[in-house]
Amino acid sequence: MNIAVVGTGYVGLVTGTCFAETGNKVTCIDIDEHKIEKLKAGKITIYEPGLDILFERNIRQERLFFTTRLDEGIADAKIIFLALPTPPGEDGSADLKYVLGVAEKIGPLLKDYTVIVDKSTVPVGTAEKVKEKIAAGAKVDFDVVSNPEFLREGVAVEDFMKPERVVVGTSSERAKKMMEVLYAPFVRQGNPVIFMDERSAELTKYAANSFLATKISFMNEVANLCEKVGADVDAVRRGIGTDSRIGKRFLFSGIGYGGSCFPKDVQALVKSSDDARYNFKILHAVMDVNREQKTKMIPLIKEFFNHDLKGKTIAVWGLSFKPYTDDIREAPAIENIEALLEAGAIIKTHDPEAMANVKKLLKNKIQYFENPYDAVAGADAILIATEWPEFRTPDFERISSLLKTKVIFDGRNLYDLNQMKDLGFTYYSIGRQIIYG
Repeated sequence: MNIAVVGTGYVGLVTGTCFAETGNKVTCIDIDEHKIEKLKAGKITIYEPGLDILFERNIRQERLFFTTRLDEGIADAKIIFLALPTPPGEDGSADLKYVLGVAEKIGPLLKDYTVIVDKSTVPVGTAEKVKEKIAAGAKVDFDVVSNPEFLREGVAVEDFMKPERVVVGTSSERAKKMMEVLYAPFVRQGNPVIFMDERSAELTKYAANSFLATKISFMNEVANLCEKVGADVDAVRRGIGTDSRIGKRFLFSGIGYGGSCFPKDVQALVKSSDDARYNFKILHAVMDVNREQKTKMIPLIKEFFNHDLKGKTIAVWGLSFKPYTDDIREAPAIENIEALLEAGAIIKTHDPEAMANVKKLLKNKIQYFENPYDAVAGADAILIATEWPEFRTPDFERISSLLKTKVIFDGRNLYDLNQMKDLGFTYYSIGRQIIYG
């Protein structure tokens, strides 16, 4: 099947590459000429484990193509995916200007029946707006389908190739059959393709991410209570996570969630609820908790240094919002760095993948090191902001020799308390007792 994907960000590039992997001819379209030239040259533009292998193979086997021209990209496409950004506006609503702008251009270019798919995360009612924009210029039949993505950055290829479920919102039998054929190779093990109406599909994505964000914020609230009453959040997590009704995932406490999905989607669902004159109280609380949680370590750092951080050097390990990605959108590390800079601290950083993106944002305000120990050398403390695997079992003796003061502020609860005590570190974590070295 000939497929077009408009937008080559995380979702668009993963979507296009994975569809090509199952034998489809896929053309990816983007207005960014520099990005398209790099992709044409076989250079991948995002960091996503495993994507490079599929990307290179499908370019080599001439199933994956790139262009800046919309008319050229959709010329033979039977299905067109819209994988465009929907950034939050000042009021939290999803900005649909990119989605609707492309939809308006697509109408006059359609030559035969085509299915246009909203792959972007969009608010309820967007499919109708897209249909209206396309219909204004279209002279042939078409259908608009909602097919939200559920890709986790860091494991997006696995999520796409072996999805737990595929959600498709459509009221058209013709479109339904085409989507069934398209997704058949991905659900051979029996995982469901769930068909529903367009509005329910649109809401499903927001509801899923908002629920997961709620679990994270709930556990962070539990962690804060643990600190007050002398309990251990890790013990509590194990105690409730083995309950099958609750599950083990998204129960790890830390310095809040970030990324391109959770913050934006929670805000958008709250805005949609407000527009419908419904006060979604739980989600308002989720946002409040996460906002405060992100910089939870800052008061502890200030207190440790007697509220004087001027000239103090803090080594920050981890800049991306989660491991296995270079995405720094809404990353807690950035807010912590900015707060530390404002207090007069000197910042030395290391991250396996995200430093290039942070350099674009913070430039020379902070220092960047390819080796985590080089970032620690001469520092007064370490702040851990992202749970990269390489941070889990470091050389603590080396760290001890490099730090001016043996103190670690761990925003991701990576280390065992007894180990930190035996090693003589002063160790702050989330929802657990403080270890004094």
